[in-house]
Amino acid sequence: MDMIVTISICVVALLQTAFMFIEMFLWNTATGRKLFRMEQGYATRSASLAANQGLYNGFLAAGLLWGLLG
Repeated sequence: MDMIVTISICVVALLQTAFMFIEMFLWNTATGRKLFRMEQGYATRSASLAANQGLYNGFLAAGLLWGLLG
């Protein structure tokens, strides 16, 4: 059972890291806009909100990994 929990935590941490990368670095790119189906104007206006949300997701991933290793 411990192995299933560890794998699940790792999967969720990887997902949170992927969300962080998309929201912080790809938000204003063609890939990010296509992924979230948004127009350039909306992506530009909401970039700071997405970066904040990405930072939050990064901290969630870090907390999960810290709990896993600690």
